Amino acid sequence: MTKIAFQGVAGAFAEEAVRQYFGPEAEAVPCRTLDQVFELVEDGEADRGILAVDNAVTGSVPRSYELLMEHDLRIYAEAILRVRLMLLGTAATKLGEVKRVRSHPQALAQCQAFLSRHGLQAEPALDPASSARDLAASPEKGVAVIAGELAAEVYGLDIIEEAVEDFPFNYTRYFVLAVEDPPRAQRSKTSVLFTTPHQPGALYECLGEFAKRNVNLTKIESRPRLNRPWQYIFYLDFEGHSTDPECEAAMMGLLRRSSLVKLLGSYPAATTPVPDEGNAGEE
Repeated sequence: MTKIAFQGVAGAFAEEAVRQYFGPEAEAVPCRTLDQVFELVEDGEADRGILAVDNAVTGSVPRSYELLMEHDLRIYAEAILRVRLMLLGTAATKLGEVKRVRSHPQALAQCQAFLSRHGLQAEPALDPASSARDLAASPEKGVAVIAGELAAEVYGLDIIEEAVEDFPFNYTRYFVLAVEDPPRAQRSKTSVLFTTPHQPGALYECLGEFAKRNVNLTKIESRPRLNRPWQYIFYLDFEGHSTDPECEAAMMGLLRRSSLVKLLGSYPAATTPVPDEGNAGEE
């Protein structure tokens, strides 16, 4: 049985992503931290890891980018999960009885309009699934949680209200991690990290290597370089495989202009589902 490491407890959205990408036959292995996900895959205790990197509403997961820099695992694939947030409570709890709602701060931020509309007090917690677990273990009057359908199923909670997220395009992007590179796909995406010399126009020249070859960039983000104050690492996604002629030429140009370049992987690109679909498989 394939073992997939994820951060969180049973019922977490990361476990939903495991089920979506790998199917129900895979064994989802919960990890306390994102660091442990990397460690289990590197040590061979898990076949793959799954790592949340972006949410379409609340943005990036900073620790994920730091770990991609620190470790040498490869991005094997990407998966995009349609996040359906639900208000969960103990048996027979009605919406009008709820006064306080617990969940991870990002999940609460994704439901601000719903919480305000019903006058509900948000209480930040470690994560959605553990909030569901704790409420099921110790019910409190007037308390509900925001989590997913899987958490309701795992911990025996009732769904008080479905689709409480503010935006229907609430997606989380995950990377599938492995020690090896994936087979070449028909439609690929590539991720790299790089740093630039501290001089005018350095970033402009690096990005120009892609522009002049018509290589489409799909994401660029800067992160602090933890071992060098006030220096930054740039994270870049682009369409295509690193061995495609134009992409390879752009990468060579980037190498000439950068202080450091790290190829994170060329992998099958995922398709974003429309809001009423439940799957986001690869093409």
